Amino acid sequence: MSIPDSVRNIHSHLVELGVPSTIDSAVILGSGLGDFGSQILDAIKIPYSEIPGFPQSTVAGHSGSLIFGSVSGKSVMAFSGRFHYYEGYPFTTTIIPVQLAAAFSANKLIISNAAGGINFDFRVGDLMIIKEVMHPHIEIDIPQKEGWMEELKSNAKTVEIIAKKAGVQAKKGSYLYVTGPNYETKAEIRAFRGLGGDAVGMSTAPELMEAYRLNLKAVAVSLISNAAAGITDQKLDHAEVKEAAEMKKNEFAKLVTALIQNF
Repeated sequence: MSIPDSVRNIHSHLVELGVPSTIDSAVILGSGLGDFGSQILDAIKIPYSEIPGFPQSTVAGHSGSLIFGSVSGKSVMAFSGRFHYYEGYPFTTTIIPVQLAAAFSANKLIISNAAGGINFDFRVGDLMIIKEVMHPHIEIDIPQKEGWMEELKSNAKTVEIIAKKAGVQAKKGSYLYVTGPNYETKAEIRAFRGLGGDAVGMSTAPELMEAYRLNLKAVAVSLISNAAAGITDQKLDHAEVKEAAEMKKNEFAKLVTALIQNF
């Protein structure tokens, strides 16, 4: 398992600050979903700006802090904020949280994001378990482990079972990755739907690829925060993300807690 020395140095620095050297679960919190951090008990919150060598998140809805603590008796680290290709970071930087989770010997990685709904059956506030990732015409320039998509599909089935047992309504679908930062045109959304996409977003794909390369068991869940261009007549607005997250924060927390316990 190859983890860059720079990431191992970050791990050593954090351990020196008093956090555990190993954790059970890592969670990457997407846009507007940082409220899950309030579910973490005995929390130690470390701003990204105070971690030497760690990139900074610049996007609204990403607080930019690393939280250590426990959920349901399991040790947890949560990334409240991520790094996007559209912020000017190379793909090798966007996957640092995944590498750091592996450095902490995490048993599982739970990735979340806010995504635009393409599937006409989806509604704002729906939770979508990602069963497949698509990235047409985009070369994600990081090493990939063969067969990672099959593993993702298998894990998505397990997540579906866990969600049902927890009483959480969640749909399954295909996540179409775009680099952003602009919202897609109506014509692009029609094309994406024709390709089989159910939701579109600007993160997660590189993180999943890296998790499987590092043999880190990973799942991903999208919050459908808005209808993509052309689905409704409304103008797309980033404020919708916050509103959708507020509406579903309890269901999201319930699902993530169930995954920490049982995945």
